[in-house]
Amino acid sequence: MPKNLVIVESPSKTKPIEKYLGSDYKVLSSKGHVRDLSTHGKYGLGVDVENDFKPDYVTIKGKKSVIDELKKEAKKCNHVFLATDPDREGEAISWHLKTVLDLNDKDYDRVVFNEITKNAVVDAFNNSRKIDNNLVNSQETRRILDRIIGFRLSRLIQSKTDGSSAGRVQSVALKLIVDKEREIMAFKPEEYWTIEAIFPEFSAELFNHNHKDFKINNEIEANEVLNSLTNTFKIESVDKKSKQKQSRPPYITSTLQQDASNKLGFNAKKTMQLAQKLYEGIELEDETVGLITYMRTDSIRLSNEFVSSTYKFIEAKYGKEYIGQIKISKKTENVQDAHEGIRPTSINRTPETVKPYLTNDEYKLYKMIYYRALASLMKSATTINTTVVLDNNNYQFKATGQIIDFDGYLKVYKDYEDTKDTILPPLEKYNSKVLVSKDITKEQHFTKPPSRYTEAKLIKEMEELGIGRPSTYATTMDIIKKRGYANIVEKKFVPTQTGFEITDKLQEFFSHLINVEYTANMESDLDKIADGNEDYVKVLKEFYKEFEPSVKNAFDNMPKKEAEKTGEDCPECGNPLVIRKGKYGYFTACSNYPNCKYIKQEKKEIKEICDCPKCDGKIVEKKSKRGKIFYGCNNYPKCKEAYWDMPTGDKCPNCGNMLVTKKNTTKCSNCDYVK
Repeated sequence: MPKNLVIVESPSKTKPIEKYLGSDYKVLSSKGHVRDLSTHGKYGLGVDVENDFKPDYVTIKGKKSVIDELKKEAKKCNHVFLATDPDREGEAISWHLKTVLDLNDKDYDRVVFNEITKNAVVDAFNNSRKIDNNLVNSQETRRILDRIIGFRLSRLIQSKTDGSSAGRVQSVALKLIVDKEREIMAFKPEEYWTIEAIFPEFSAELFNHNHKDFKINNEIEANEVLNSLTNTFKIESVDKKSKQKQSRPPYITSTLQQDASNKLGFNAKKTMQLAQKLYEGIELEDETVGLITYMRTDSIRLSNEFVSSTYKFIEAKYGKEYIGQIKISKKTENVQDAHEGIRPTSINRTPETVKPYLTNDEYKLYKMIYYRALASLMKSATTINTTVVLDNNNYQFKATGQIIDFDGYLKVYKDYEDTKDTILPPLEKYNSKVLVSKDITKEQHFTKPPSRYTEAKLIKEMEELGIGRPSTYATTMDIIKKRGYANIVEKKFVPTQTGFEITDKLQEFFSHLINVEYTANMESDLDKIADGNEDYVKVLKEFYKEFEPSVKNAFDNMPKKEAEKTGEDCPECGNPLVIRKGKYGYFTACSNYPNCKYIKQEKKEIKEICDCPKCDGKIVEKKSKRGKIFYGCNNYPKCKEAYWDMPTGDKCPNCGNMLVTKKNTTKCSNCDYVK
């Protein structure tokens, strides 16, 4: 019987970790969180606000059997190791497990590893510790804040607007989207013109007049310039400079999501799902192993072991001259440097060698992570940049060129960066220092409005402003879309009318709380709690003292949006019918509710397909509970004839059953016949 019980979050981690540790260890999964705040007490918060914000925890639905199994196994073993994820949320889950399993300090240890490989896991068990209560307090403070703000503001929004929810980070992110849209709406394009000189081997653009900045506002001015020019240009200067092009640091959560969006077309949610799978473990030919380190991090640090092995790899494969310097983070605020950057767990596990074991999307993401980490430890590329300035009657034209002198990290990273050479001719050959243009052209332009946020740009903005944590970005994007506060149009966020309405209402009553500065400062307070430099009860009290009066004021004074009238009268009481929003969407009802509870029943068009082969009914198009289309008899439940594929009404020549069509193929619903 195993002497030790190890508890991890994900079931997919159990087999590889159990294999690494040997027969003295049994590894089980908590399957994520086991407890959460209840919905009891004042406002259903599950938090006793008057008693230092004491949380009321309950077992999550469906997790009682998981806890019972863990309790049973813990009693059989001498020691319990809590090996949940290496972040604040994982620390809190370990604390919940310790509590529900009733473990004393001597009964358990906390182990933390950033990658699921044998060396990392074994090393973590050799360096176990106790639960860090500061990290737990920080995570629980975040949870309590989000519960109070989410529940109170969502109830307000539901009662006063067409919206369904609001949140601490979500509402600030939505405000960024709305503010950007208003910038675009207020934008007035300005006309400007450019003039370009065309030569046999290159072109140059007008940028100065008498060596001062010069702007052409309209066609009249453009024609005046053209009339002042000849086709003869004097070479004023040729400037060549060698520049270093540095590689980027390894990925953190936000930059991974940004690049996956820009380079692979993945949204944040998909990126994190793929990264989670790569982290938790992939079955290779002879082992199951995590291919990348933990993917929720804001640190670019790399372990000494990885750096050392990568330097050896670079020297062996590309040469000593390609070895570069370790990247050091310049950003210090809000960085949890106990983590590493996102990197492959082994530099020798190249994308090509693991490709047969990955899906296409997993391979694309792993390849991008692998070469980013490899390139970060390679030498800078060297480029020769050439700038040519030409003069034509005191109008200066400029042409630029760039060639790669030493490829450096681009040896492995060129697929992810635009590194094309722009070659200028050797202008030294023009002894006369004079060039003759083939043509000089003018072109009209208009200034463009600010660009809407893509997911990548919004994540970058949130990171730079200090809003939320890496683990929250994907969820925030998803909620904004699902709630109908913004649509994705050409991969960019466009706020809906509801999005505008909610933002405006919240700013009217909560501008001192729902803003970038306040949200970023709250993140800073949470970091101080995690470091043991701030009292979490004090932070919660100061927040609530300001928040709750604002909520009560909004409930009292925020006007309720009037329901839209349909133009029809209620057949039961004669009052106008209006459109209301319910749990399952919009519906038409009497405006005199609750005195009159009339609801208009919308007639659904029934699409008949063919006669039912089993009775005198009709096969009609239906929808399952999950929204999937199927085809069944309208005499249900008397007749239960049904098909997933569309029936044709014809019988199979082999068995006499119904023929159905799927993807332009007609086949039998019962036998192997294909028409």
